[in-house]
Amino acid sequence: MRAIFIVFGVIIFLAGVGETNYIQPMVHAEKDIPSYAKWGRLAMKETQSRYPNADIIDYLHRGRENKDTTSVEKFKLWLQKDDREFGVFINIEFDTETEDVIDITFRETSQ
Repeated sequence: MRAIFIVFGVIIFLAGVGETNYIQPMVHAEKDIPSYAKWGRLAMKETQSRYPNADIIDYLHRGRENKDTTSVEKFKLWLQKDDREFGVFINIEFDTETEDVIDITFRETSQ
């Protein structure tokens, strides 16, 4: 009888290990989210608001510029409206410590 309990305990332990391995990749996936993702979502939201009849067809994070007390996340979105395709450079300046948005600028480009 004792052997049955030991075997049963080992089976439950191994089943738990399997579940842990299954859950673990999902936890690590959150660590893979880039630091600029929050600003990228804001860039897309503001661009869609500014160009409501255009579709965003591509997205590029161009980097971050650190200043004294502020930072600027830089993006380029490629839009399509009817038969026209064009790029929009978006800069989001924010307070580095509080992450309060200070300014968002847009500049269209044909390239």
